[in-house]
Amino acid sequence: MTDQSEKEKMLAGVLYRASDPELVAERRSARALVRAYNATTGDDPEERIALLRRLFGEVGPDVEIEPSFACDYGYNIRVGRNLFVNFGGVFLDCAPITIGDDVQIGPQVQIYTAKHPIDAAERRAGLESAAPVVIGNGAWIGGGAIVLPGVTIGDETVVGAGSIVTRNLPAGVVAVGNPCRIIRRCNGDKPNL
Repeated sequence: MTDQSEKEKMLAGVLYRASDPELVAERRSARALVRAYNATTGDDPEERIALLRRLFGEVGPDVEIEPSFACDYGYNIRVGRNLFVNFGGVFLDCAPITIGDDVQIGPQVQIYTAKHPIDAAERRAGLESAAPVVIGNGAWIGGGAIVLPGVTIGDETVVGAGSIVTRNLPAGVVAVGNPCRIIRRCNGDKPNL
């Protein structure tokens, strides 16, 4: 038996109950900030950045996220400088999502850290877990891509539109498809597969 709270379990990457009152309250609080953010216009960038600083764990300079945007908690999201996220981003941040500097993220990109058990009895019991996602400096994630839990995308890597990233991608490659696979290096060389 553990004395860990459900939030501590979530952050530790072990099975937890998302229905825990503390976690429910934190998601409600985040959603209120997200609603306020999504109601802003591009005419007031200072208001937008102030809301992001209240919502996210860390926000670098020159960050632009187009509404509508959605996340679970916000405090698990850390973004570097010069980030652009186009319309419709969904960041399910039950575990940390870390995005480096100079990253571009296309419209309708979804980043998931939430994992649900394969075992049906565990799912019926309301258990889930989470694994962090890291996106390196200078990466470009094409529109409609989905990044799954536990994935690291290396610096300067390009993920093609509509791709589903199921495993780590090294730095400096172009990767596409479902499941996402490396097709070449960013400098044009074919990878050794």
